[in-house]
Amino acid sequence: MGRGRPATGNIVKPTDKQPSFALRFTAYGNREYLTLGRPEDGWTLLKAERELAAVLREVELGTWKPPRRLPPQPQKDTRFLKFASDWFTLKRFEIEPTTASNYRNELTNHLLPFFAEHLIPEITFAEIDRYRQHKVRENAVCQAAIDAGHPLMVEIVDKRGRRYQRVKKPLSPRSINMQIDVLGQILELAIEYGHLSAPNPAVGKRRRLKVVKHRPVYLDSAEHIAVMLEAAGDLDERDSELVTVHDPRGRTYTQRRHNQTTGRTAAIAVLMLAGPRAAAGGALLERDLDLANGRISVERDKTDAGMREIDTLPLLREILIEHRAQKLREGLPTGPDDPVLITATGRARDRYNLADVRRADELQAQRGGQPLPVGITPHKLRHTFASILVAIGKDPNYVMNQLGHTDAGFTLRVYSHIMQRSPQERTKLKALVEGHDWTLSTDAGDEETERP
Repeated sequence: MGRGRPATGNIVKPTDKQPSFALRFTAYGNREYLTLGRPEDGWTLLKAERELAAVLREVELGTWKPPRRLPPQPQKDTRFLKFASDWFTLKRFEIEPTTASNYRNELTNHLLPFFAEHLIPEITFAEIDRYRQHKVRENAVCQAAIDAGHPLMVEIVDKRGRRYQRVKKPLSPRSINMQIDVLGQILELAIEYGHLSAPNPAVGKRRRLKVVKHRPVYLDSAEHIAVMLEAAGDLDERDSELVTVHDPRGRTYTQRRHNQTTGRTAAIAVLMLAGPRAAAGGALLERDLDLANGRISVERDKTDAGMREIDTLPLLREILIEHRAQKLREGLPTGPDDPVLITATGRARDRYNLADVRRADELQAQRGGQPLPVGITPHKLRHTFASILVAIGKDPNYVMNQLGHTDAGFTLRVYSHIMQRSPQERTKLKALVEGHDWTLSTDAGDEETERP
């Protein structure tokens, strides 16, 4: 008895619309289509080829059986409100508190008001596009109200449950994209649980707004770094207390008693000269400072790469030694588990009260100096650390590791920019951070003080 033609088939590779490997072949006179799995589940082209060979062999032997096809199950009435709420309830224990707070804001104030009553299968590509367009129109209305002098107000609930009103401001394209990112995470789980068919409608550039990239903002001159530290010192001085003193001879006078250390100088110095993220800087404990050996350990950060040791620049070491001494003089706690950077009430600083550049701008205006760049924030001061390291001659790999980055792209952009500064400016910056004698006032005829 002659053998028939050998069984044949081919592999279907993943696409945007069909994200899994699959097999297409003929068995017993019928055309068959067998789904295997997605690359993220471990399926590769080689694995799919082996599976095809095994299936075709079973077809030739007459032992292959089509997989049992279950009758379609009725869809559950799963609404976005319930599914997203359940997702967040579990997710918040797996992420950092600040990230959880951001997710809660995206859900409560943006996604739920729009999608709450949607059934999960109703959230399609078109519906997500409608959401994006809705946020753009909402921005236009918000900006028009501000321009007309009658801004819209929105109710805010803070961490302590207190409610207050504030002006509603337009959202940036990046903020709207982040909302769609959160939606994408929720829908990905819905796909895995069988509530939604792949592909994920919230994934892809077409669902996002275009984000205009602005020039990076950071301080890269000795003048600006020095005036930031001076301004912080001024604010620390203002926060100290004037008290009435009676001496043994019966004389009465007032003097300033430094019993309310707020440590703005230390806070600004840590951000500019060590470069932690704002939340990680505020979370520094005394045990994290090894001032004898010139190291700062960052143990609480949002990324694994962020957990690192930072080499302490001489100027920062001097400031932190004085900061600790001041706290000891005032009887403030300096135990291993006490915060390094504190407010006037003794609480650890956070990203909302780490830095204030207004006093520095005032000083520059009084002296006729160059204003600070627009947009300086605590996070931008972290970028300043990168410019300092490049200016004092550190290589990009070292800079990347000190910042806790895994991508050298930002480091190389900073490197390219700072190398355009004059050698004299880089020399002044190096002298400042290494603790040498450098001042803002120089002879008018000194060519080295001229900006490039």
